[in-house]
Amino acid sequence: MVKVKTSIEEIEQYRPGETVEETAHRVKLDVSEIIKLASNENVLGPSPAAVQAIISGVDRVNTYPTVDAIHLRSEILSHLGEGFLIENIVCGNGSDGVIEALVHLFIEDGDEAIIPIPTFSFYELVVRMHGGRPVFLTRDSEFGFSSDEIISKVTDRTKLIFIASPNNPTGNSIDEQILRDLLESLDAMIILDEAYIEFSSKPSLNRLVLEYDNLAVIHTFSKAYGLAGMRVGYGVIPGWLFPYYTRATPPFAVNTLAEAAAIAALRDEKHLERTRKMVEDGKKLLTAEIPFKVYPGDANFVLVDTSPLTSREVTEALKSMGIIVRDCAGFRGMGDSFIRITIGRREDNRRVVEALRKIKNRVI
Repeated sequence: MVKVKTSIEEIEQYRPGETVEETAHRVKLDVSEIIKLASNENVLGPSPAAVQAIISGVDRVNTYPTVDAIHLRSEILSHLGEGFLIENIVCGNGSDGVIEALVHLFIEDGDEAIIPIPTFSFYELVVRMHGGRPVFLTRDSEFGFSSDEIISKVTDRTKLIFIASPNNPTGNSIDEQILRDLLESLDAMIILDEAYIEFSSKPSLNRLVLEYDNLAVIHTFSKAYGLAGMRVGYGVIPGWLFPYYTRATPPFAVNTLAEAAAIAALRDEKHLERTRKMVEDGKKLLTAEIPFKVYPGDANFVLVDTSPLTSREVTEALKSMGIIVRDCAGFRGMGDSFIRITIGRREDNRRVVEALRKIKNRVI
């Protein structure tokens, strides 16, 4: 009998959370009564200009898109600042596609990738997909780590180090000096995932790609730009890596409509500012009024410690009230008392606060 690779057989299948429709059916509410604050999507939706770009592009879907998303890459280049070249930018089918391409480039059977946990579970999944071995570093009580702790995990098989900044699900960001220390001390490639950087008061560390040849910075259009369903992301990489990247990825990775929408989204700075303002205001409200310990972080969500209740108890209670949030017990190294709440509109945030107050009052 023909068999698939052992590395694939051993991977646990990714299981997304319940959809709005599934939750509505289970708790016997109408779909219109459910709010989903579990996936860190932009509740304002995409830029109207991006929607129009999609509509305008529909009559071109009978032809192939550009082979390397050159129009989108050129637009990104215009936003990066001085010093960057078009060869510093690559695009993919979501930021996941860019990350997978980089893993494909560097990981062979038995190679290692260091992953500070808790963090985005896709890093572990994609390393295992390519026959690699994840090496986990547990973050401290405030979800940080030092450069020395990372370096202590390095072996002669270490090829990649994953760092999400701001981190998902904890929301905290890496100190620039720690990143510089790692870049200067190690030969391994560091993948810095800045999926949530648009929500942070700290600047992107894209510019370090011009100083170090072992750094790739990843970005997405799924979060701040509201294009999660279009699946488009990009990476800022050192120029030497570009010709190898193009060999390791399939052509036409970004479809015509996604490319058009992403370009329009980048140009609509007012929509991005509205999104940022909504998140900033919502974070203040949730941090001040949620009756549990809140970690506000630098992203478009807050992390909440629900102790003495378990995360499962709280997420199920919230679902019964029509509110879907993320139970963080599924994040390796997270424990069983944390939930992640996407920041929504003011009325959504108020509803979450009132629901959590009711839940806490039940156990007092």
